[in-house]
Amino acid sequence: MKRLHKISRGRAGGTSPASTSALRQLVGKRDFYAGGLMVLIGLFIAVKGTTYHLGTLINMGPGFMPTALGILLVLLGIAIAVVAALETDDEPEQHILPENPPWKTWACILAGPLLFIILGSYFGMIPATFACVFVPALGDSKGTWKGALILATILTAFGVGLFWYFLQVPMPLLTWGGGL
Repeated sequence: MKRLHKISRGRAGGTSPASTSALRQLVGKRDFYAGGLMVLIGLFIAVKGTTYHLGTLINMGPGFMPTALGILLVLLGIAIAVVAALETDDEPEQHILPENPPWKTWACILAGPLLFIILGSYFGMIPATFACVFVPALGDSKGTWKGALILATILTAFGVGLFWYFLQVPMPLLTWGGGL
């Protein structure tokens, strides 16, 4: 009965085995999903950016950059998805998640911006920037805590110099209990 069903699907307007195979290969490609996700995010950003005044190239409004970057993200996502769709590799199916997911790395990377928000609100730019760099650097499986410490110190000094001194971002360097 199963064999008869397979034969009838191939002949009576169902999906042919070749198109099913191509669809299965496409579904198993991570790059295709990454490109699709980039297209969706880019579309959201571009549409949201148009709700603000766009302005002109000489006198840009607040919606110009989000709209332009959203469109670029859509184009980049389309390019990635097309390359993934056209790529013919004889590798076994790729899984969306790796066999041994690096949970520690992912947690450290996600914790970085959250720590910046929390520490920036309550303790200032220096501790927030330091934690935002130090914690994700600890997630690197090949990195050491000394390397993370050096990286965080250098990037904190650079960030403070750029954003506080040069760009004059109105955020206190050090504060206690919420200086914003």
